[in-house]
Amino acid sequence: MTKMNKVNKLTRRFQVPLRISVMLIALTLESCTSLISPSFEDSLIEISINELQVAYGEGIISAADVVRFYQARILEIDPQLNSVLEVNPDALDIAEALDEERARGNVRSRLHGIPVLLKDNIDTADDMLTAAGSLALVDTPTPTNDAFLVNRLRAAGAIILGKTNLSEWANFRSTSSSSGWSGRGGQAHNPYVLDRSPCGSSAGSGVAVAINFTMVAVGTETDGSVVCPSSINGLVGIKPTLGVISRSGIIPIAHSQDTAGSMARSVTDAVILLNGMVGIDARDNASVVAGSRPLTDYTRFLTRNGLRGKRIGVARQLFNDNAALNNLLANQLLILEAGGATLIDIEFDDIEKMRSAETEVLLYEFKAGLNVYLENRGGEHQSLAALIEFNRENGREEMPYFGQELFEQAQDKGDLLSGEYQEALHTTKRLSQQAGIDKVMAANNLDAIVAPANDVAWPIDLINGDSPYSYINSSSLAAVSGYPSMTIPAGFIDGLPIGLLFFSGAFSEPTLISIAYDYEQRTKARRAPLMLESSD
Repeated sequence: MTKMNKVNKLTRRFQVPLRISVMLIALTLESCTSLISPSFEDSLIEISINELQVAYGEGIISAADVVRFYQARILEIDPQLNSVLEVNPDALDIAEALDEERARGNVRSRLHGIPVLLKDNIDTADDMLTAAGSLALVDTPTPTNDAFLVNRLRAAGAIILGKTNLSEWANFRSTSSSSGWSGRGGQAHNPYVLDRSPCGSSAGSGVAVAINFTMVAVGTETDGSVVCPSSINGLVGIKPTLGVISRSGIIPIAHSQDTAGSMARSVTDAVILLNGMVGIDARDNASVVAGSRPLTDYTRFLTRNGLRGKRIGVARQLFNDNAALNNLLANQLLILEAGGATLIDIEFDDIEKMRSAETEVLLYEFKAGLNVYLENRGGEHQSLAALIEFNRENGREEMPYFGQELFEQAQDKGDLLSGEYQEALHTTKRLSQQAGIDKVMAANNLDAIVAPANDVAWPIDLINGDSPYSYINSSSLAAVSGYPSMTIPAGFIDGLPIGLLFFSGAFSEPTLISIAYDYEQRTKARRAPLMLESSD
């Protein structure tokens, strides 16, 4: 066992705080400290994948240098943010091996030597945990296989840099949870204003990319957990069509909605990461279905005139009464029109009925899917019932602020043959697809639909959770239908990012990417975080 592996295992065993864990790892690297100049270190902030590949190709910097830079930055800054749960003890070795490959003339893809962080519900068969943020899985055996998407990323030459904090169990434990809190990692903080929510279960991934702890990160979404933390942290987020990225090796909530997605500081970087994850996986039926429409290079849709001639529906019923937000959105709609898009006001029927049925679907599918995952994973806790008991026995650590009522409601459900489940599933798909997105788009001859991705990030409230605060749930139609959506930075209110959300029909990623890229190039709205204590 290497020295770094021993450090990692010791810190995990005794639950040493991340700042100490990373410090111990850093101490093992003293003998191989990078000779990067301070000026070039500065240039790594907000650097793009394509820019870094040029620097690699010119020999200005190595992947090993970049890994050291990110490890040091995590050590210095993340104690204020709680976005990274652990760093990969093998990351430096992997980077050095990839540097040697490059020196021999072998560059696998545009992800060669690019660090990637993974949400802590994505399996890795290495010396890192996969625990969904829960202490219940800390001592569970390491998965025997990488998640399919991780296997694809490694093959593309990406460096798995570490695991990110998340809303525990992907925010499916309590209705009064605080976004970004887990028993394993504590509360993640918004890097723009530290007392504000980072939103969604992929909170740590969003924070880490925004503050430049990595180039890109992978999140997962059932409903909103890629697009919300992306938008609230000033990022681009891509939630693809169900099955475009395999779900095998991802701790599940609901097989009818779950997907991984890419989170990045630009549309181009998000698309490059998406490219690295797609592929047909026989273990995931949705992936097999999606594979009937093979498309592995989405970068060709990064075109400057993507708005020209597009008909875009404006879903004003997904707006709210925030005057500052609506004024910002009105200006963004003018930008879409200036780019050559035609805007049409639209309206959906029965959204609340769809959301009510969605809750039933998630409860049934969560119990069924999680039980299968836990049994296959092995370890002490092999069922939802066992997790419920663990949380009760360890309530001080696992439930100091909110409970597990969603766990308990799911446990009370029957199997997937239940008539209640079958009816709810039919309702969600009909209202989101045939009577929802498909109907509205066909009636208005639309290419895409636009809505605000988020309201202003709300104060972190561990006692009351997210529920008392303003929250725009524009993600639901695309999430429930299994159709793609993308969020792009649109501006700021009180120093906090606002995102614009585009969604469309099944497998419409090319259209959304072309629209998003053109919009991004016209606005250039992203700004790096300032880590303000408060917006007051």
